[in-house]
Amino acid sequence: MQTQIPAPFSCIYSPNLAELLGQMRCSIAVSTFQAGKVLFLSPKNDEEMVLLPRTFHKAMGLALQGDQMAVATKSEVVLLKNVPALAHTYPKKPNTYDALYVPRTTYYTGAVDIHDLHFGKQELWAVNTSFSCLCTIEPGFSFTPQWQPTFITELVSEDRCHLNGLAMENDKPRFVSALGKSNTKQGWRDNITQGGILLDVESKEIVAHSLAMPHTPRIWNDKLYVLLSAKEQLVSVDLNTGQTEVVAHIGGFVRGMAKYMDHVFIATSKLRKNSSTFRHLTIAEKANTAGITIIHLPTGSKVAQLTFQSSVDEMYDIQILPNIIRPNILNTYDHVHHENLVLPNGTFWAKSLEENEE
Repeated sequence: MQTQIPAPFSCIYSPNLAELLGQMRCSIAVSTFQAGKVLFLSPKNDEEMVLLPRTFHKAMGLALQGDQMAVATKSEVVLLKNVPALAHTYPKKPNTYDALYVPRTTYYTGAVDIHDLHFGKQELWAVNTSFSCLCTIEPGFSFTPQWQPTFITELVSEDRCHLNGLAMENDKPRFVSALGKSNTKQGWRDNITQGGILLDVESKEIVAHSLAMPHTPRIWNDKLYVLLSAKEQLVSVDLNTGQTEVVAHIGGFVRGMAKYMDHVFIATSKLRKNSSTFRHLTIAEKANTAGITIIHLPTGSKVAQLTFQSSVDEMYDIQILPNIIRPNILNTYDHVHHENLVLPNGTFWAKSLEENEE
Protein backbone atom coordinates (compact mmCIF):
# COMPACT_ATOMS: atom_id res chain seq x y z
CA MET A 1 0.00 0.00 0.00
CA GLN A 2 1.55 3.30 -1.09
CA THR A 3 1.63 6.08 1.51
CA GLN A 4 0.82 9.52 0.19
CA ILE A 5 3.55 12.05 0.96
CA PRO A 6 2.20 15.33 2.38
CA ALA A 7 2.62 18.39 0.17
CA PRO A 8 5.35 20.87 1.20
CA PHE A 9 4.36 22.93 4.24
CA SER A 10 1.07 21.10 4.65
CA CYS A 11 -0.53 21.28 8.08
CA ILE A 12 -3.54 20.18 10.05
CA TYR A 13 -5.31 22.40 12.56
CA SER A 14 -8.16 22.65 15.01
CA PRO A 15 -11.57 23.25 13.38
CA ASN A 16 -11.92 26.54 15.26
CA LEU A 17 -8.52 28.03 14.36
CA ALA A 18 -9.52 29.89 11.19
CA GLU A 19 -12.67 31.23 12.82
CA LEU A 20 -10.70 32.35 15.89
CA LEU A 21 -8.18 34.29 13.80
CA GLY A 22 -11.00 35.79 11.76
CA GLN A 23 -12.78 36.97 14.89
CA MET A 24 -9.54 38.44 16.23
CA ARG A 25 -8.73 39.88 12.77
CA CYS A 26 -5.12 38.78 12.82
CA SER A 27 -2.61 36.54 11.09
CA ILE A 28 0.41 34.61 12.37
CA ALA A 29 4.03 35.02 11.28
CA VAL A 30 6.58 32.37 12.25
CA SER A 31 10.26 31.86 11.48
CA THR A 32 11.76 28.45 10.83
CA PHE A 33 15.54 28.49 10.61
CA GLN A 34 15.64 24.79 9.72
CA ALA A 35 13.50 25.32 6.60
CA GLY A 36 14.86 28.81 5.98
CA LYS A 37 11.44 30.43 5.78
CA VAL A 38 9.16 33.06 7.19
CA LEU A 39 5.64 31.66 7.13
CA PHE A 40 2.41 33.64 7.14
CA LEU A 41 -0.70 31.78 8.34
CA SER A 42 -4.04 33.48 7.88
CA PRO A 43 -7.75 32.62 7.75
CA LYS A 44 -9.21 32.05 4.29
CA ASN A 45 -12.69 31.75 5.78
CA ASP A 46 -14.16 30.39 9.01
CA GLU A 47 -12.97 26.86 8.22
CA GLU A 48 -9.82 27.09 6.10
CA MET A 49 -6.35 28.47 6.60
CA VAL A 50 -3.93 29.91 4.04
CA LEU A 51 -0.17 29.39 4.41
CA LEU A 52 2.38 31.49 2.52
CA PRO A 53 6.07 30.51 2.83
CA ARG A 54 8.86 32.91 1.85
CA THR A 55 12.57 32.12 1.85
CA PHE A 56 14.81 33.90 4.37
CA HIS A 57 18.06 32.00 4.95
CA LYS A 58 18.10 30.64 8.52
CA ALA A 59 15.24 32.89 9.64
CA MET A 60 15.43 33.51 13.40
CA GLY A 61 14.19 36.52 15.36
CA LEU A 62 11.16 38.47 14.13
CA ALA A 63 10.35 42.00 15.30
CA LEU A 64 7.25 44.11 14.67
CA GLN A 65 6.57 47.78 15.27
CA GLY A 66 3.71 49.48 13.48
CA ASP A 67 4.12 48.84 9.77
CA GLN A 68 7.73 47.68 10.19
CA MET A 69 9.04 44.14 10.38
CA ALA A 70 12.60 42.96 10.95
CA VAL A 71 13.89 39.46 10.20
CA ALA A 72 17.21 38.11 11.50
CA THR A 73 18.81 35.71 9.02
CA LYS A 74 22.06 33.76 8.83
CA SER A 75 24.24 36.84 8.27
CA GLU A 76 21.82 39.74 7.79
CA VAL A 77 18.97 41.64 9.39
CA VAL A 78 16.34 42.62 6.84
CA LEU A 79 13.96 45.51 7.55
CA LEU A 80 10.63 45.44 5.76
CA LYS A 81 7.70 47.81 5.52
CA ASN A 82 4.05 46.97 5.04
CA VAL A 83 2.73 48.83 1.99
CA PRO A 84 -1.02 48.07 1.64
CA ALA A 85 -1.27 49.95 -1.67
CA LEU A 86 1.23 47.52 -3.22
CA ALA A 87 -0.66 44.62 -1.67
CA HIS A 88 -3.92 45.60 -3.34
CA THR A 89 -2.24 45.96 -6.74
CA TYR A 90 -0.03 42.86 -6.54
CA PRO A 91 0.01 42.02 -10.29
CA LYS A 92 -0.47 38.28 -10.10
CA LYS A 93 -3.30 38.43 -7.55
CA PRO A 94 -4.81 41.92 -7.42
CA ASN A 95 -7.34 42.64 -4.69
CA THR A 96 -6.27 39.54 -2.75
CA TYR A 97 -3.87 40.72 -0.05
CA ASP A 98 -4.42 43.36 2.62
CA ALA A 99 -0.72 43.65 3.53
CA LEU A 100 2.57 43.32 1.67
CA TYR A 101 5.86 43.52 3.55
CA VAL A 102 8.59 44.68 1.18
CA PRO A 103 12.33 44.93 1.99
CA ARG A 104 13.57 48.46 2.61
CA THR A 105 16.97 48.01 4.29
CA THR A 106 19.44 45.17 4.78
CA TYR A 107 22.09 45.23 7.50
CA TYR A 108 25.04 42.91 6.98
CA THR A 109 25.79 41.62 10.45
CA GLY A 110 27.89 38.59 9.60
CA ALA A 111 27.14 35.15 11.04
CA VAL A 112 26.75 36.12 14.71
CA ASP A 113 23.76 33.85 15.46
CA ILE A 114 21.19 36.52 16.29
CA HIS A 115 18.26 35.09 18.27
CA ASP A 116 15.58 37.45 19.66
CA LEU A 117 15.06 40.74 17.84
CA HIS A 118 13.08 43.76 19.10
CA PHE A 119 12.40 47.34 18.09
CA GLY A 120 13.17 49.91 20.77
CA LYS A 121 12.23 53.58 20.72
CA GLN A 122 14.75 54.35 18.01
CA GLU A 123 17.04 51.32 18.01
CA LEU A 124 16.79 47.76 16.77
CA TRP A 125 17.92 45.44 19.58
CA ALA A 126 19.27 41.95 19.00
CA VAL A 127 20.43 39.08 21.17
CA ASN A 128 23.88 38.29 19.81
CA THR A 129 24.25 34.70 20.94
CA SER A 130 27.68 34.13 19.45
CA PHE A 131 29.20 37.09 21.32
CA SER A 132 27.08 36.63 24.51
CA CYS A 133 25.78 40.19 24.39
CA LEU A 134 22.89 42.47 23.61
CA CYS A 135 23.63 44.69 20.66
CA THR A 136 22.01 47.23 18.42
CA ILE A 137 21.85 46.96 14.64
CA GLU A 138 22.78 50.14 12.82
CA PRO A 139 24.60 51.43 9.73
CA GLY A 140 28.38 51.34 9.69
CA PHE A 141 28.97 48.30 11.88
CA SER A 142 28.22 44.60 11.89
CA PHE A 143 26.72 45.21 15.34
CA THR A 144 27.23 47.57 18.27
CA PRO A 145 27.70 45.79 21.65
CA GLN A 146 25.53 47.36 24.36
CA TRP A 147 25.33 44.93 27.30
CA GLN A 148 26.82 41.70 28.60
CA PRO A 149 26.27 39.61 31.75
CA THR A 150 28.83 40.44 34.44
CA PHE A 151 30.22 36.90 34.35
CA ILE A 152 31.18 37.27 30.66
CA THR A 153 34.69 38.74 30.69
CA GLU A 154 35.47 39.05 26.97
CA LEU A 155 33.69 40.01 23.78
CA VAL A 156 34.52 36.90 21.76
CA SER A 157 32.62 34.67 19.36
CA GLU A 158 32.37 31.65 21.67
CA ASP A 159 28.67 31.39 22.63
CA ARG A 160 29.68 31.12 26.26
CA CYS A 161 26.24 31.17 27.94
CA HIS A 162 23.84 30.80 25.00
CA LEU A 163 22.16 34.12 25.59
CA ASN A 164 18.95 33.75 23.59
CA GLY A 165 15.86 35.65 24.76
CA LEU A 166 15.02 39.29 25.47
CA ALA A 167 12.01 40.82 27.21
CA MET A 168 11.40 44.50 26.51
CA GLU A 169 9.72 46.95 28.88
CA ASN A 170 8.79 50.47 27.78
CA ASP A 171 10.79 49.88 24.58
CA LYS A 172 13.96 49.10 26.55
CA PRO A 173 15.70 45.77 27.28
CA ARG A 174 14.67 44.52 30.72
CA PHE A 175 15.24 40.76 31.10
CA VAL A 176 17.30 38.20 29.19
CA SER A 177 17.43 34.43 29.22
CA ALA A 178 20.50 32.22 28.89
CA LEU A 179 21.02 28.47 29.04
CA GLY A 180 23.86 28.66 31.54
CA LYS A 181 26.11 30.86 33.67
CA SER A 182 29.35 30.12 31.87
CA ASN A 183 32.42 32.10 30.88
CA THR A 184 34.01 29.41 28.71
CA LYS A 185 33.41 28.46 25.10
CA GLN A 186 29.97 26.80 24.90
CA GLY A 187 30.22 26.05 28.61
CA TRP A 188 26.42 26.20 28.91
CA ARG A 189 26.25 22.69 27.44
CA ASP A 190 27.61 21.18 30.68
CA ASN A 191 24.26 21.56 32.49
CA ILE A 192 21.88 22.08 29.63
CA THR A 193 18.63 20.96 31.27
CA GLN A 194 19.01 22.63 34.67
CA GLY A 195 21.45 25.49 34.26
CA GLY A 196 19.20 28.13 32.70
CA ILE A 197 19.01 31.65 34.12
CA LEU A 198 17.08 34.90 33.79
CA LEU A 199 18.94 38.16 34.29
CA ASP A 200 17.76 41.70 34.99
CA VAL A 201 19.41 43.93 32.37
CA GLU A 202 19.26 47.02 34.57
CA SER A 203 20.72 45.52 37.75
CA LYS A 204 22.65 42.71 36.01
CA GLU A 205 21.45 40.41 38.79
CA ILE A 206 20.24 36.85 38.22
CA VAL A 207 16.53 36.84 39.07
CA ALA A 208 15.91 33.10 38.49
CA HIS A 209 18.23 30.11 38.11
CA SER A 210 18.20 26.32 37.70
CA LEU A 211 15.74 26.71 34.82
CA ALA A 212 15.07 24.02 32.21
CA MET A 213 16.27 25.65 28.98
CA PRO A 214 14.53 29.06 29.23
CA HIS A 215 13.52 30.80 26.00
CA THR A 216 11.41 33.78 24.97
CA PRO A 217 10.99 35.86 28.14
CA ARG A 218 8.12 38.34 27.79
CA ILE A 219 6.51 40.98 30.02
CA TRP A 220 2.73 41.12 29.84
CA ASN A 221 0.56 43.10 32.25
CA ASP A 222 3.62 43.84 34.42
CA LYS A 223 4.34 40.14 34.84
CA LEU A 224 7.32 38.15 33.54
CA TYR A 225 6.66 34.97 31.57
CA VAL A 226 9.12 32.54 30.02
CA LEU A 227 9.07 29.24 28.18
CA LEU A 228 10.89 26.29 29.78
CA SER A 229 11.71 24.29 26.68
CA ALA A 230 12.96 21.14 28.42
CA LYS A 231 9.81 20.96 30.56
CA GLU A 232 7.32 21.82 27.79
CA GLN A 233 5.91 24.65 29.91
CA LEU A 234 4.84 28.26 29.91
CA VAL A 235 5.58 29.68 33.37
CA SER A 236 5.38 32.99 35.20
CA VAL A 237 8.28 34.18 37.34
CA ASP A 238 8.10 35.73 40.80
CA LEU A 239 10.76 38.44 40.65
CA ASN A 240 11.08 38.56 44.45
CA THR A 241 11.82 34.87 44.96
CA GLY A 242 12.81 33.63 41.50
CA GLN A 243 10.22 30.87 41.79
CA THR A 244 8.21 29.82 38.75
CA GLU A 245 4.54 28.93 38.47
CA VAL A 246 3.24 26.78 35.65
CA VAL A 247 0.68 28.62 33.52
CA ALA A 248 0.24 25.86 30.96
CA HIS A 249 1.81 22.56 29.94
CA ILE A 250 2.16 22.81 26.18
CA GLY A 251 3.73 19.53 25.10
CA GLY A 252 6.81 19.54 22.87
CA PHE A 253 9.91 21.73 22.70
CA VAL A 254 8.54 25.25 23.18
CA ARG A 255 10.40 28.26 21.79
CA GLY A 256 8.87 31.45 20.46
CA MET A 257 5.64 33.05 21.63
CA ALA A 258 3.52 36.15 21.21
CA LYS A 259 0.45 37.50 23.00
CA TYR A 260 -2.56 39.02 21.28
CA MET A 261 -5.62 40.02 23.25
CA ASP A 262 -6.05 37.27 25.88
CA HIS A 263 -4.32 34.57 23.85
CA VAL A 264 -0.70 33.40 23.74
CA PHE A 265 0.56 31.81 20.54
CA ILE A 266 3.40 29.37 21.27
CA ALA A 267 5.64 27.67 18.71
CA THR A 268 6.71 24.07 19.24
CA SER A 269 9.59 22.32 17.47
CA LYS A 270 10.57 18.80 16.55
CA LEU A 271 14.02 18.02 17.93
CA ARG A 272 16.83 16.53 15.89
CA LYS A 273 17.75 13.24 17.54
CA ASN A 274 21.16 13.34 15.86
CA SER A 275 21.91 16.76 17.35
CA SER A 276 24.74 16.95 19.88
CA THR A 277 22.61 19.47 21.79
CA PHE A 278 19.34 17.57 21.95
CA ARG A 279 19.94 13.87 21.43
CA HIS A 280 20.53 13.07 25.12
CA LEU A 281 17.50 15.02 26.35
CA THR A 282 14.44 13.16 27.57
CA ILE A 283 12.23 15.59 25.70
CA ALA A 284 13.85 14.57 22.40
CA GLU A 285 11.72 11.42 22.46
CA LYS A 286 8.51 13.43 22.92
CA ALA A 287 9.15 16.43 20.68
CA ASN A 288 8.30 14.77 17.38
CA THR A 289 6.11 17.44 15.76
CA ALA A 290 6.31 21.13 15.02
CA GLY A 291 3.38 23.50 15.25
CA ILE A 292 1.57 26.25 17.11
CA THR A 293 -0.46 25.99 20.31
CA ILE A 294 -2.82 28.78 21.35
CA ILE A 295 -3.39 29.29 25.07
CA HIS A 296 -6.06 31.39 26.76
CA LEU A 297 -3.78 33.18 29.21
CA PRO A 298 -6.29 33.97 32.01
CA THR A 299 -7.20 30.27 32.36
CA GLY A 300 -4.13 28.52 30.93
CA SER A 301 -6.37 26.37 28.73
CA LYS A 302 -5.59 25.30 25.16
CA VAL A 303 -8.03 26.72 22.65
CA ALA A 304 -6.55 25.71 19.28
CA GLN A 305 -3.58 23.98 17.69
CA LEU A 306 -1.81 23.66 14.35
CA THR A 307 0.62 20.88 13.40
CA PHE A 308 2.91 20.81 10.38
CA GLN A 309 2.90 17.54 8.46
CA SER A 310 5.92 18.31 6.29
CA SER A 311 8.83 20.72 5.68
CA VAL A 312 8.81 22.38 9.12
CA ASP A 313 10.68 20.74 12.00
CA GLU A 314 12.19 23.57 14.03
CA MET A 315 10.79 27.03 14.57
CA TYR A 316 12.27 29.97 16.39
CA ASP A 317 10.00 32.99 16.63
CA ILE A 318 6.35 33.87 16.27
CA GLN A 319 4.58 37.22 15.90
CA ILE A 320 0.96 38.27 15.44
CA LEU A 321 -0.01 40.64 12.63
CA PRO A 322 -2.94 42.66 14.02
CA ASN A 323 -5.78 43.78 11.73
CA ILE A 324 -4.30 41.77 8.85
CA ILE A 325 -6.05 38.68 7.52
CA ARG A 326 -4.29 38.03 4.19
CA PRO A 327 -0.64 39.13 4.30
CA ASN A 328 2.10 38.68 1.73
CA ILE A 329 5.85 39.24 2.01
CA LEU A 330 8.75 39.64 -0.41
CA ASN A 331 12.39 38.73 0.16
CA THR A 332 15.55 40.09 -1.44
CA TYR A 333 16.38 36.90 -3.35
CA ASP A 334 13.56 37.05 -5.89
CA HIS A 335 13.34 39.46 -8.84
CA VAL A 336 9.86 40.58 -7.70
CA HIS A 337 11.59 42.57 -4.98
CA HIS A 338 13.11 44.81 -7.65
CA GLU A 339 9.78 45.52 -9.30
CA ASN A 340 8.00 47.28 -6.43
CA LEU A 341 8.60 51.00 -6.09
CA VAL A 342 7.66 52.96 -2.98
CA LEU A 343 7.70 56.75 -3.22
CA PRO A 344 6.69 59.40 -0.68
CA ASN A 345 3.55 60.16 -2.68
CA GLY A 346 2.71 56.85 -4.32
CA THR A 347 3.58 53.26 -5.21
CA PHE A 348 4.22 51.53 -8.51
CA TRP A 349 5.04 48.15 -10.00
CA ALA A 350 7.88 48.49 -12.48
CA LYS A 351 6.40 45.81 -14.75
CA SER A 352 3.89 42.98 -14.70
CA LEU A 353 4.94 39.83 -12.90
CA GLU A 354 5.46 36.61 -14.78
CA GLU A 355 2.43 34.37 -14.99
CA ASN A 356 3.96 31.75 -12.73
CA GLU A 357 4.64 34.10 -9.83
CA GLU A 358 2.75 33.39 -6.60
